[in-house]
Amino acid sequence: MKVSEKWLREWIDTPLTLDVIADKLTMSGCEVEARDPVATAFSGIVVGHVIEREKHPDADKLSVCKVDNGQGEVLQIVCGASNVRAGLKVPLALVGAVLPLPDGKDLKIKKGKLRGVESFGMLCSSTELGMSDKSDGLLELPDDAPVGMDIRDYLQLNDEVIELAITANRGDCMSMIGVAREVGLLLDAPMTPPVIEAALVKHADTFPVVIEAIDACPRYVGRVIRGVNPQAATPLWMQEKLRRAGVRSISALVDVTNYVLLELGQPMHAFDLATLQDGICVRYARDGETLTLLDGQTATLRSDTLVIADANQPVAMAGIMGGEPTSVTDTTRDLFLESAHFRPAKIMGKARSYALQTDSSARFERGVDPAMPVQAMERATQLIIAICGGEVGALVETCADASVLERNSINLRPERIRRVLGVTMPDTTVEGVLARLHCDLVKTATGWQVQAPLARFDLTIEEDLIEELARVGGYDAIPAQLRPRAPCITQPSESSVRQSSLRQTLVERGYQEAVTFSFVDPKMEETLAPRQTALALANPISADLAVMRSTLWSGLLRAVAYNLNRQQNRVRLFEMGPAFYQDDAGKTQQKTHLAGVITGNLYPEQWAQLNRPVDFYDLKGDVEALLEQATGTQFHVAPVAHPALHPGQSAQLMTDQAVVGWLGMVHPRIEEQLGLSQPVYVFELDAAALQQRQLPKYQPVSKFPAIRRDLALLVNRDVLSIVLENAVKKAATPQLMSYHLFDVYVGKGIADDQKSVALSLIFQDLSRTLEDMEINRMVDAVVASLRDEAGAVLR
Repeated sequence: MKVSEKWLREWIDTPLTLDVIADKLTMSGCEVEARDPVATAFSGIVVGHVIEREKHPDADKLSVCKVDNGQGEVLQIVCGASNVRAGLKVPLALVGAVLPLPDGKDLKIKKGKLRGVESFGMLCSSTELGMSDKSDGLLELPDDAPVGMDIRDYLQLNDEVIELAITANRGDCMSMIGVAREVGLLLDAPMTPPVIEAALVKHADTFPVVIEAIDACPRYVGRVIRGVNPQAATPLWMQEKLRRAGVRSISALVDVTNYVLLELGQPMHAFDLATLQDGICVRYARDGETLTLLDGQTATLRSDTLVIADANQPVAMAGIMGGEPTSVTDTTRDLFLESAHFRPAKIMGKARSYALQTDSSARFERGVDPAMPVQAMERATQLIIAICGGEVGALVETCADASVLERNSINLRPERIRRVLGVTMPDTTVEGVLARLHCDLVKTATGWQVQAPLARFDLTIEEDLIEELARVGGYDAIPAQLRPRAPCITQPSESSVRQSSLRQTLVERGYQEAVTFSFVDPKMEETLAPRQTALALANPISADLAVMRSTLWSGLLRAVAYNLNRQQNRVRLFEMGPAFYQDDAGKTQQKTHLAGVITGNLYPEQWAQLNRPVDFYDLKGDVEALLEQATGTQFHVAPVAHPALHPGQSAQLMTDQAVVGWLGMVHPRIEEQLGLSQPVYVFELDAAALQQRQLPKYQPVSKFPAIRRDLALLVNRDVLSIVLENAVKKAATPQLMSYHLFDVYVGKGIADDQKSVALSLIFQDLSRTLEDMEINRMVDAVVASLRDEAGAVLR
């Protein structure tokens, strides 16, 4: 939103400088993004009057003009503009005038000759005055412009334009009345709006209006104006206000609607009454209907698009843009002027879906004051009659839903203000701010019952009003200290492992933590987790961020590829974050996963130690370091294939109850797809399984000797160590203190489908020395269990 300082001061009378006003706006949330002068810092330019114009004797495109400078002199000036003519009033740069150039240098006007003819000055366009980027000729001034007057004073060019970044919740500030209301609120200065009087009705002609889409258009105001002059010139003051707001002047009738849009924030549209058939109907479009818009594009309408239609066809896309066939032209004599209120939810996003973005849609999407249509209609009528003439018809209002004019009622409590802001505000301060907000308030036993103004769509709950109190009072007035609170000491559970401990374990092993998007590419998700049903986003940021991740590998592998492409060949990353999936019942679930990735050499580049590329067992060692923290839980690794991992280097991490993770080498197909130039190893674990541990318990130490027996067994090659351990556990007695597998042998003397494994059994009793006969019975029981459970035989 661009705001002219001079226009703003017409609404707000304050002695404060623009610097102070801009700072107040920025600190209150309406950030001032830029400040620009409305013209360059030229000097020596006055209003000139072209008395005579003759063709240059030696140049077809040049003219020799006699120009009155208003100081009793008639100057001869050679001019190349195509629109120069006798009787024209234009900016005249006198000899000695200075015009800044785009390259930062100054052009000083001197007496000179053009093709042999002397010239004593220069006639100027708006571009040469720095008022526009391009122009078609000289800047034509009104016939009543006072000759000889300084052009800066005449056009009021000692002015600045501030550009405000209006947030989505402050649509009320996308107009002069809104910005003036905001400045008046912040400065506690009175606002002086223009006087708008009801037009004097000259005829009883009306145009029927029916609202079918009551849910989208609760209020519609229309008026017929007959006998206008469409070729009337837009007054210079209006052209300048439009220009400084970034709006191009088109014609008087269009300029009036644009001016009211900027002044009051109410979009309007003027139809050529002669092109409308039988009446106006506000309805949803029918699939396949088309509309040629004002910009010349033809839009094929959808059934969810709100339109303004006559008896035959749509004539405007409601709240967005009017149609070309019914627009006002130089031959228009009778107008139908509309001013409506559309609900933001029904306009939101519609313009962008048709590749459009208009001033009207930008305002209706954020919300427009539902009480404004009548006031805007009277203002537009006032200006049209003053500029283009005409006879005014009766104002016709169709209100399909009167509730739109009901104001929000909010209960505001002093204790809630203290709770949210951490400061105590006097009642007089609160009531003063609310009064300047144009709120109606009633004192209650608990505080105030506040009715917010209709223009403030963002004031709906108690915290919204508290935010206003903080904004107006100044955020910097709130003490920068923590609110007092009772100390609370929490004692962490000794049976839980903190996430920070898991992170620290990986950091100590050379990993760096990464944070990646939870939104991922559907193709990558399908590649890495084909067994999971991807959770699609309803409104994705982009096509390659369209689903929720079920595995953290998608982000980590892309991070590895990014680093490898930048000559970072040794990468060790981990991430702890949410993964999303659907359970068997179809409900969306979220779990915290811990995932890691390694690639490159085992050690950083050095001279003191031989280096080698990382392998599966390096990754397994890192995972086991994490598992060591979850004491009391028995984990085991099984060689199970995973679609994203190399078939020969893929393993599943399990407990007796569930699968808790995967580890292995990335499948070569995925490495090629991501452009990975070297082997990459990954793991992913359910963080909850790593965060539970059993507290150690004291066990007495036996003073009697321990006895070790080793067993050499033949088993099939596909038998896992966990099977042997479970068989030993099944036959174990209290005297079997520990056991472990300490050797595996395949080769000479062993069948090709078998392997030799060696187990160590440690026996000990707390009360006596064990005898050989007892130990033999316990060993025989273990051997029998191994034979039955794992098919093992003694060598």
